[in-house]
Amino acid sequence: MIKNLKKLRQEAGVSQQGLADVILVSQQSVNKYENKNVEPDVATLVKIADYFDVSLDFLVGRTELREMADKDRMSDLSSDEAKLVRKFRRLTDKQKKCIIELLESYE
Repeated sequence: MIKNLKKLRQEAGVSQQGLADVILVSQQSVNKYENKNVEPDVATLVKIADYFDVSLDFLVGRTELREMADKDRMSDLSSDEAKLVRKFRRLTDKQKKCIIELLESYE
């Protein structure tokens, strides 16, 4: 059961189809995840948690703490840099590729 999926999706202003496109499932699958008809595999759970930048425990309702335990990995980034990383993680693979190409064009 993905207890907090709908809440996270609505807070982020993301449609079921938009989330489905990012995590590479159908809109119907996202609907089923939210309505507790189907549970995703672990790889999909990880994609969802990464997209919303929350822990798996928060996603499935085991804790109220949203932050991942390994936040230290971004501790050396400024707040703007960390924000960019979080936004980048929410992009589709195609969008990420475009951003990388754009950044490389400035080198």
